[in-house]
Amino acid sequence: MSPTSTAKGTVPFRGHRTWYRVTGRPDPDRPALVVVHGGPGATHDYLLGLTAFAERGWQVVHYDQLGNGGSTHLPDRGADFWTPELFLDELDNLLHRLGVADDYALFGQSWGGMLVAAHAATRPAGLRGLVVANAPASYRLWLDEMAVLRAALPPGVDETLRRHEAAGTTGSEEYIDAMMVFYKRHVCRLDPWPGEYMATFMETHSDPTVYRTMNGPSEFHVIGTLRDWGVVDALPRIDVPTLVLSGRHDEATPAAVRPFRDLIPGARWEVFEESSHVPHLEEPERFTEVLGGFLDEIRTGAATQAAAVRATTVSRG
Repeated sequence: MSPTSTAKGTVPFRGHRTWYRVTGRPDPDRPALVVVHGGPGATHDYLLGLTAFAERGWQVVHYDQLGNGGSTHLPDRGADFWTPELFLDELDNLLHRLGVADDYALFGQSWGGMLVAAHAATRPAGLRGLVVANAPASYRLWLDEMAVLRAALPPGVDETLRRHEAAGTTGSEEYIDAMMVFYKRHVCRLDPWPGEYMATFMETHSDPTVYRTMNGPSEFHVIGTLRDWGVVDALPRIDVPTLVLSGRHDEATPAAVRPFRDLIPGARWEVFEESSHVPHLEEPERFTEVLGGFLDEIRTGAATQAAAVRATTVSRG
């Protein structure tokens, strides 16, 4: 098996199936890198570039969260089913089913960043490091900052958006056109959008059950079940090395991101000056450098810890 081999499949979860992709092979000196996508209700596609780290010896795990992509779709389930707890349990199940729960690092992007922070706050024994990318610490902060960003849009755009939001016509062509003005400023500034990003965008559009139920009709009009959810209170309990990432033009503004840096002990925050919400696509070279450096630090720390454990075991023997 080559270092960049790929395995795909599904694992059972509460009578349903979670789709996964594993790139690379296990390395006893490196934890598995588990990639948690945004949304909620998106797919792994736009984060596939992280498979490049398999060429550096890391085993990289992607998956589609329940309700989208290759995982079981459940369009008839209501708001009481789609909860953060469901997705936290799904992540925990995946880690154990794939046999990586004893040695792994988490990369969570956008909603996935909130999810991995909530997971890390439970202090799982096998977690070695955490990356929170382009995520708000709470949806209340997110909505406060959305109002600021919307007010700075070109004249008439926010007025159009609010008129359709009030009328419940957010599926109209006029609303979508106005929405894209925001997206091209604060979600992905590349033109055209990369294929992997478009793949996720279209997957979400084809089955918007999870996104519309938990989030709402757009990134900046959060009227779903997550509108009051956040992880701020959990952050001080995180006790692993943590890297926080955001873009200068990100919809996840500094005010929404800052609690991760301020409340997670020892967290480091890197801002990508030419990026909005997807620096891994907008500034791939710097992204690879920053994330690669952090992963190397995790590897060094894990190796030092393992050596200390071995030394203690020998001395006791």
